[in-house]
Amino acid sequence: MHERAGTVALPEDLIDVDALLGAYYDLVPDPTVAAQRVVFGTSGHRGSAFDTAFNEAHIVATTAAIVEYRRGQGTDGPLFLGKDTHALSGPAWETALEVLAAHEVTVMIDAQGGFTPTPAVSHAILVANGATSENGLRTTGPGLADGIVVTPSHNPPRDGGFKYNPPHGGPADSDATTWIANRANEILAKGWKQVPRIPLTRAAGADTTRYYDYMAAYVRDLPSVIDLAAIKDAGVRIGADPLGGAAVEYWGAIGEEHGLNLTVVNPKVDPRWAFMTLDWDGKIRMDCSSPSAMASLRGLMAGADAPYDVATGNDADSDRHGIVTRDGGLMNPNHYLAAAIAYLYGGARPGWPAGTAIGKTLVSSSLIDRVGAELGRKVLEVPVGFKWFVPGLMTGDVAFGGEESAGASFLRKDGRVWTTDKDGILLCLLASEITATTGASPSVLHQGLVERLGESWYARVDAAASKDEKARLGALSPEQVPATTLAGQDITAKLTAAPGNGAKIGGLKVTTKDAWFAARPSGTEDVYKIYAESFISETHLGEVQAQARDVVSEALEG
Repeated sequence: MHERAGTVALPEDLIDVDALLGAYYDLVPDPTVAAQRVVFGTSGHRGSAFDTAFNEAHIVATTAAIVEYRRGQGTDGPLFLGKDTHALSGPAWETALEVLAAHEVTVMIDAQGGFTPTPAVSHAILVANGATSENGLRTTGPGLADGIVVTPSHNPPRDGGFKYNPPHGGPADSDATTWIANRANEILAKGWKQVPRIPLTRAAGADTTRYYDYMAAYVRDLPSVIDLAAIKDAGVRIGADPLGGAAVEYWGAIGEEHGLNLTVVNPKVDPRWAFMTLDWDGKIRMDCSSPSAMASLRGLMAGADAPYDVATGNDADSDRHGIVTRDGGLMNPNHYLAAAIAYLYGGARPGWPAGTAIGKTLVSSSLIDRVGAELGRKVLEVPVGFKWFVPGLMTGDVAFGGEESAGASFLRKDGRVWTTDKDGILLCLLASEITATTGASPSVLHQGLVERLGESWYARVDAAASKDEKARLGALSPEQVPATTLAGQDITAKLTAAPGNGAKIGGLKVTTKDAWFAARPSGTEDVYKIYAESFISETHLGEVQAQARDVVSEALEG
């Protein structure tokens, strides 16, 4: 923990925005250097212009690759283009529009010239593809829409990000991102300046550039997925902090459109994020699930005279949620997911089909499994990455999909798809609905679950690993794990594929009756991540973590 974690950023912590924008245009990547190539992670390509990892050349090449990919897939409808408030998002958005217009792609840009949350882009794609029509959602055939969101999510201010959402509205799968990244790197190597593009003024005025009111479409459709009338009637006092992100105008519009007692706690937009409190490692990071990054909102809600019943935070592109209650402070993401699932499946959504499953990632709390068992619902456990929930949300076979990293979405009241990407705004509003309809905060609901189903201790730590060790960890088979016990209990399962869909998890998960750990290699650092949980004690959790290192080391050495 950094000594200044949770304190307001100082001038020396802030980026030089002009220098960053200059680096975007001036630095040209060398595609023979691995760190300067296009690399798509679970949420697109990310990097900093300062590191020659997110520059004009990257965006030209990646956009051109997306044009080729969508044409190859037969996607010939409009492309919805959104951006968040990071300094690099503006120029990258402009570069993308210049390339898209030159290739005569119909592009839907924000009618207000503002910022666009990731869930608003997903919502727009799905509506365009028939999610609200009588015939239902289409994913094949002519005229299909897709989208690009220019965002590095909660990453520090120096970073940029660029992600592609195909016609299903959610994050692109690895087949798509691998193809796009490989083609983009080919373009970088062969000469990205050969890619056709037209000046921004002409691109903005092109016949193929259209305007779309993302905010109005999203805000007015919210009653189909959340009980805003109950929130209004109960007079729930809401404090919404966009953390300087893309939801900054959305929260005020939601309050005004639906008559809510809602205050936008901080309406500032600053690409330096000078108002943020530092995260655990001393960096500015808009992680609304971090106690350090959310220190200001936590302080506002401390004490009996807190001005709001529920306070919420979002990250820069609003796909994550942070929930602060008067009686529990900032909720642990796993605790809130469990409470939300218990509420929604416990009778709050009678329009959902009886057989819909609960979606969770394999590193989310096993409290969710116990909630599912109590409700008599199937729990679909998938690898890390929201893309794994997309098929189920589209068909309605999964009504709720959630990640331990504070990202989730769920179906409309009638069981139709809402978004297939994470929706932090929606999950924040759900906290107010819970408060309005039950008379208790989500913290109280979680405590009730603990009393019935048991208390757990959960943590994530990192362990050093070489690139070779990370590769071997990602390719492990259960037979390579000789251990039979974990922290005093018999091992009940050794998993290298997710039980919900059989997909490879890129690591290892080991379970016992009352505990588990999962080990996954980091995609950006020479470490592997150990997630662990115990339903016995905090001391037992430490034993699980310690033995997890031994189990992984033994498997890698074998």
